[in-house]
Amino acid sequence: MDKIIRTEISDEWAHSGIVEAGDCVYISYCMGNEGQSIEKQINGAFDVLAERLEAIGLTLESVVKMDCLFKDIMDLSFLGEIIKERFNGKYPARKAFETKFIREEILFQIDAIAFKVKKEN
Repeated sequence: MDKIIRTEISDEWAHSGIVEAGDCVYISYCMGNEGQSIEKQINGAFDVLAERLEAIGLTLESVVKMDCLFKDIMDLSFLGEIIKERFNGKYPARKAFETKFIREEILFQIDAIAFKVKKEN
């Protein structure tokens, strides 16, 4: 590993949105469509995740692990179908948690780990 690359740095919250370390990419705080339905928030979180991955040359198919955080774990029933639509059969390992969020309108958030395939010479 040559170096660790941190982007989307927030000094206020003391975190990086994306950390590239060797072949692994760690992506945090993916949320979207706050205040809307759970389906729209799940899709919004995947939109944010996809945008962040695209910024470093990756796609959702490079995601190998996700932590899916729900305000209400019963909303887990919506996740599988949306993953099927978004990941083209290249499903990551995942875990779901119920948690409290800092704002009432947040229903869903993703943290993810992606893998950077080395280009052959």
